[in-house]
Amino acid sequence: MMIQKVNLIEKIAFYILALFFLILFGFPFVLTFFMSFKSMTEYMTGNFWGFPKTIYFNNFERVLRANFLIFFRNSIIVTFSAVFLTTACASLASYAFAKLKFKLSGIIFLLIIVGMMIPIHTTIIPIYQMNKALRLTNKFLGIIGPYVSFGLPVAIYIITSFFKEVPHSIQESAYIDGASPFRIFFSIMVPISVPAISTCAILNFLSYWNEFIVAMTMLNTPDKHTLPLGMRQFYGNESINIPAILTSVLIGSLPVLLFYVFAQEKVIKGLSAGAVKG
Repeated sequence: MMIQKVNLIEKIAFYILALFFLILFGFPFVLTFFMSFKSMTEYMTGNFWGFPKTIYFNNFERVLRANFLIFFRNSIIVTFSAVFLTTACASLASYAFAKLKFKLSGIIFLLIIVGMMIPIHTTIIPIYQMNKALRLTNKFLGIIGPYVSFGLPVAIYIITSFFKEVPHSIQESAYIDGASPFRIFFSIMVPISVPAISTCAILNFLSYWNEFIVAMTMLNTPDKHTLPLGMRQFYGNESINIPAILTSVLIGSLPVLLFYVFAQEKVIKGLSAGAVKG
């Protein structure tokens, strides 16, 4: 009986804590959503916390007129290209570190992991000088490269840890059947490690989509700006129109929210699998 009471108290405490965090993190989004349907006049008259008295769509029209579709396109090109390259390179490198024996593999792996401790913002000047020498300034490739290089250490660490837990007997059986290392990688290792690879892809997507400093340094013209830069420009033009600014924030965050809602199961499975295996 005592155990049942303790379990009931734990469940109640858990739901109270979950409700607290739901309100804490969900309230700003709900406020932004309702604010985007208010006019500047309604906002100035004091209706900040309440529901909009009349549905006002002009904020969305203002945002879409401000080249937001171009910024969306640029962010999609940069983000998906960087995520694909990071995931592909990290998967191949992790397979080599985890399953293939070669000299200095431990040292090379350690040097790559050390890259996790280097903030990307401390390398802005060298990256800019390199892009300038290679004539990559104001080009998408000039920021895709740095994104991939700084996303690789974490991705390699996660996927390598996952690959190491795959039994060697599976690989040996495939070798006996005449499978090449590439065939083993694509037919066996990749399907097995989908949770870990998906986790890396999702985390990198969130990071690349919201990145600001490197994009601001490397991209000079508005037609090349990604969404964070476009939102900054829109804020400069509409600094007084708070509902319009919050509408731009809402539109800019929707892809990330939707992506995470549909992919959160993969993230949880990947992280929990890594925790159990580690």
